[in-house]
Amino acid sequence: MSSIGDKYPTMKTQKIQNGAQVCLRILTIATTLAATWLVFTDKQTIEIFGLKMDARYSYSPAFKFFAYANVIACVFSALSLLTFFIICRQGSKPNSHFFLFLHDLLMMAMVLAGCAAATAIGYVGQFGNSHIGWLAICDHFGKFCHKLICSIALSFVSVLSLLALTIMSAVRSRHIQA
Repeated sequence: MSSIGDKYPTMKTQKIQNGAQVCLRILTIATTLAATWLVFTDKQTIEIFGLKMDARYSYSPAFKFFAYANVIACVFSALSLLTFFIICRQGSKPNSHFFLFLHDLLMMAMVLAGCAAATAIGYVGQFGNSHIGWLAICDHFGKFCHKLICSIALSFVSVLSLLALTIMSAVRSRHIQA
């Protein structure tokens, strides 16, 4: 025989879960915003043998995708924070948390894809590829590469935050009635 407490969380547990959701959503907004800002402001010009060469995120489709994935995740995470406050005011329903679950899952997948693309190109920039003849550029464009690494690290933090949000929303939506 199960009691009501077994099926539904207590008010204190709900407050802790809601607080964690708010904190994780704010963390996601902050990290994706910081990652975006770092990428958009990342450029470096050097002179080699009298030739000026520059490195910018916009020269790589992978870095552009990374930047725009973070912008989209930042905006939609801010909207999901507002949506979460509306859900909490109207009373927490499993269906509402299911939509948050889908949102968080989609945002996590998009940011993770952007991170993977940027990491792959960043690896080639750092180490090159001798089989294809691609040279490493990070020994020449150190400032550019360092900012990009910081941006990718922040973005991976947002992936972890979105993963936690996805799990939390999935758990809270498991009470959906068919």
